[in-house]
Amino acid sequence: MRETHRTDSPAAPRELRRALPCRPADARRTVQRAVAECCRDCAVRCDDDALDDVLLVTSELTTNAILHGGGITGFDVDVDSGGVSVSVSDRSDEVPVVRAPVDERGRNRLGGRGWPIVCLLARDVNVAGLPRGGKRITAVVPLA
Repeated sequence: MRETHRTDSPAAPRELRRALPCRPADARRTVQRAVAECCRDCAVRCDDDALDDVLLVTSELTTNAILHGGGITGFDVDVDSGGVSVSVSDRSDEVPVVRAPVDERGRNRLGGRGWPIVCLLARDVNVAGLPRGGKRITAVVPLA
């Protein structure tokens, strides 16, 4: 079960061009719908904890694209028996980095915890540059 959201390819078939999620909550709903459809149609089992992990990864990737990547330019979700693959594209060429939770003076920093969460929960994470600039981050989270 694959759901594709694209705005960067006018040549894509009309049925594949859907409204791009502009908020993390929209992306989470899309992922929930895709997982529910796949579990129902393909008899794939997905426990609640696995779904929570997928939704958290989705939130972190989309939030980071909005806050640090210049906005979401592409969003894909693919569900199969191996897990859920969530891809988020943005305008930035910069690769995410882990920042220390405290600054050089020892003060707590706001934010900076999303990327480690994604890397911890996902079985596989890939960051790829896009031909016209920007990047696509794909994270695969197991269903069980």
